[in-house]
Amino acid sequence: MRQDDGRHTLVVEKDQDFLDELSEYLDILGNPTRLRILKSIERTPKDIRTISREIETSYENTKKHVDKLLTVGVIRKEAGMSAPTAKGVHPVWKYSVIPGGLEAIIQNLGLFGNLQVTFGDSDLGPRIEEVLGRVAGEFGPKGAVAVVVGGPQDGQVFPILGESVAVGRADPAAEGTIDPERDIVLSDDYAAVTRISRPHCRIFRAGGGWQVEDRGSTGGTAVNSTRIGTGIRTGLRDGDIIDLGKGVKGARLVFKVMREEE
Repeated sequence: MRQDDGRHTLVVEKDQDFLDELSEYLDILGNPTRLRILKSIERTPKDIRTISREIETSYENTKKHVDKLLTVGVIRKEAGMSAPTAKGVHPVWKYSVIPGGLEAIIQNLGLFGNLQVTFGDSDLGPRIEEVLGRVAGEFGPKGAVAVVVGGPQDGQVFPILGESVAVGRADPAAEGTIDPERDIVLSDDYAAVTRISRPHCRIFRAGGGWQVEDRGSTGGTAVNSTRIGTGIRTGLRDGDIIDLGKGVKGARLVFKVMREEE
């Protein structure tokens, strides 16, 4: 079911266990102190005492928040040595952000938020959006991203960089003409997607917003299940679903606007 703002509401059978886990997940990630902890250890592993000094809270309180973050798999702990003191150094646990952990959280929250998932009488949409806004505001990429849904690259996040980004299937012959750091290159398993050498579609930044244009692909391009005409630019909004090709060999992308450019 599509709402007036272009988002889709997915109503599923109520699963209380999953609902409880998702609610706890949101509680853990939505806490401002925990976000300060993540910011503190985003680039450098640190022990509890160092973290507590930086975020200006007690050792005991910091430890409780760190333990909560460990449960959602966004940080890890490894043995290390303390900073030198008058008594020398000693072994400590040091905590750091797991590579890709923050991106996975943004992806998870973004997917649920885009679909506006509801469970019976419980609407978690506002809470998901609130937590996503906090996390993405601190750690998310600027501009927009495309998240692959389904297939071998399920969950992969492609930042949309520059004024125009080509989207298509991998093509060895295109090496040297395609920028893998900027363009969205999908694996050959998405056989219904036109090769990147003559892109399936392009995503453009235009007038402060975003647009997508089909480039004459065989399988076509659809936005929120509506096929768009070849060569006609169609506006994109946060949460729009872009389908490339048809069937199981096609690709589905969720378009997500993150934080504003600086």
